Amino acid sequence: MIVTRFAPSPTGRLHLGHAFSAVLGRDKGDRFLLRIEDLDQGRGRPEFVDGIFEDMAWLGLDWSEPVIFQSGRTEAYRTALDHLRELGLVYACFCTRADIAQSLTAPHGDAHAAYPGTCRSLPDDPDRRATTPHSWRLRSAEAIRIGGPPSWREDGGQRFTSAIAEVDDVILARKDAPASYHLACVVDDAASGVSLVVRGADLRSSTPVQRLLQTLLGLPEPTYLHHPLVTHQGGRRLAKRDQAPTLLAMRTSGMGGKELAALLAKGQLPLGFAFSEA
Repeated sequence: MIVTRFAPSPTGRLHLGHAFSAVLGRDKGDRFLLRIEDLDQGRGRPEFVDGIFEDMAWLGLDWSEPVIFQSGRTEAYRTALDHLRELGLVYACFCTRADIAQSLTAPHGDAHAAYPGTCRSLPDDPDRRATTPHSWRLRSAEAIRIGGPPSWREDGGQRFTSAIAEVDDVILARKDAPASYHLACVVDDAASGVSLVVRGADLRSSTPVQRLLQTLLGLPEPTYLHHPLVTHQGGRRLAKRDQAPTLLAMRTSGMGGKELAALLAKGQLPLGFAFSEA
């Protein structure tokens, strides 16, 4: 049985790109799940959760119950993080975004690095951790030494192996949340039995670190389908922050949701939109 999922964040209304991903996931799976990735309490809104349900109903998409809310699964993430800590594969990071930006722009900084490793060699200090906000980062070099270079299988059978440089010391638990996207995603996919991860090509860069985490945590390996992105006709990406046309706006304009879903299932888009791999 192929199990797929649609996992939006309630930080805005869904747009056409979300609809395509949801329809593709529904059509690819024998069992289709809905997960609400609501760990970002600062940006998430209850009305956007309601909007997700409304948009899915408008598209004619249903899912196997119950809906999974990440905000209710903090203990599972804590257990996974503790396991990685016991393996010596995470470290506390006290850097702010400003600290990291300053390090990367310093004369000898690497402007292309995602994290300069500022806290990597600090001795563990429980007293400082008890009083100072911090995140937890992956010791990527040590993790790859134990787990090996991450590889994954795309839908259709082709297998990819990532370069070691593609895995950074990513954050696994944030200062304001019990888990990052990477950690929560792999823990929840495994718990739900997801066997095919359907998501946009923009998330392909997340796959190496997530495959590495799956290996380190002893979780099953799913297959991946990184689908083309839906863009405006001129190539501009759809994004909530750019006020992309929402499904609500399309519904208000008189468009039929089930008709739209049928169009997307054929790999076709309404006028004014196009597919892009980047």
